[in-house]
Amino acid sequence: MLVVALTGGIGSGKSLAAQYFAALGAIVIDADQLSREVIERGTPGFDEVVTAFGDEILRDGDIDRKRLGDLVFNSLSERHKLEEIVHPLVRRAFETAVANLESDARLIYEIPLLAETGSACRFDYVITVESDAQIRAGRLENRGMSQSDIDRRVSSQATEQQRVAIADYVIHNNGTSEALLREVEHLWESVLPSLESKKSQA
Repeated sequence: MLVVALTGGIGSGKSLAAQYFAALGAIVIDADQLSREVIERGTPGFDEVVTAFGDEILRDGDIDRKRLGDLVFNSLSERHKLEEIVHPLVRRAFETAVANLESDARLIYEIPLLAETGSACRFDYVITVESDAQIRAGRLENRGMSQSDIDRRVSSQATEQQRVAIADYVIHNNGTSEALLREVEHLWESVLPSLESKKSQA
């Protein structure tokens, strides 16, 4: 099995790249989706988060992710407190998902906080999707985010230089969606098969 990390800052286009990989036949797992699942009502993660942050983060008995997000993105200590709960749960959920896959699968793990968690060494290959700051901001504004929200989210993540430093391959996504698709196809058809061959011979 080839296990590939796909990272990139918010607004870079990594989720679109992940969709393209899925269309080509990859098994795609989204770390953000796992982070939602491990704190759903009825899970141990839910209980831990509510104990740590209080009932004020609840709405109709569920964790209000926007309220929780506003809280942690305004406080480094609160963000670290949440990460200490969620990151180990997400890692275990990912490992469980991987254990249930076929041995010849190509797995793309969409993980925004790869550099921040220091977990690049767990993967066979690391791809980062990067875009110019102005382009990223425009995409995020189109999603309805305010400039202050954009600034907070970007500042909470690793820098482009930090992501590039741990990456085996950098996709510069400053052009069209078709150009991004061509980059993904190149990886799928040329780069990843070569990695699989080397891994099978190791």
